[in-house]
Amino acid sequence: MGLSLNYALDQERQGGFEMSDDLPRFDPDRDSEWRERLTDLQYHVTREAGTEPPNSGIHYMEDRKGDYLCICCGHLLFTSQMKFDSRCGWPAFHTEDQNAGIKRIRDTSYGMLRIEVRCGSCDAHLGHVFDDGPIEFGGERYCINSASIDFEMEVDDAE
Repeated sequence: MGLSLNYALDQERQGGFEMSDDLPRFDPDRDSEWRERLTDLQYHVTREAGTEPPNSGIHYMEDRKGDYLCICCGHLLFTSQMKFDSRCGWPAFHTEDQNAGIKRIRDTSYGMLRIEVRCGSCDAHLGHVFDDGPIEFGGERYCINSASIDFEMEVDDAE
């Protein structure tokens, strides 16, 4: 997991992306709104940086075509074309949508060095990004909690 942090630091130095040590978790004035709109698990994952148990999320085995949106604000994060089976227990994506603006934060919790990823729009915790993804797509694996995303199935024009 340290490799992932080294990779991120190298990318940051080369201007690949910006990473921060300390971003505010979210606007505390909106806490009551989040608690009302989200399930307990969704709140825990997105607002308290929690993690759902592996192999438990509703989107882990999702294979239909569509878009993956932030559960909190509806911001487009990933598409089904970016999803792959990493066998990690959580939905995995090799790339983020070009307009997602996902934030990367150094995460040293639990004695590990990881890179937390948050929604670029509302700062919801999504999961982590690692450097063991498909090489042909840049080598990244976004390991995302199902509780942090909503799936919007692609509508077939023929229907």
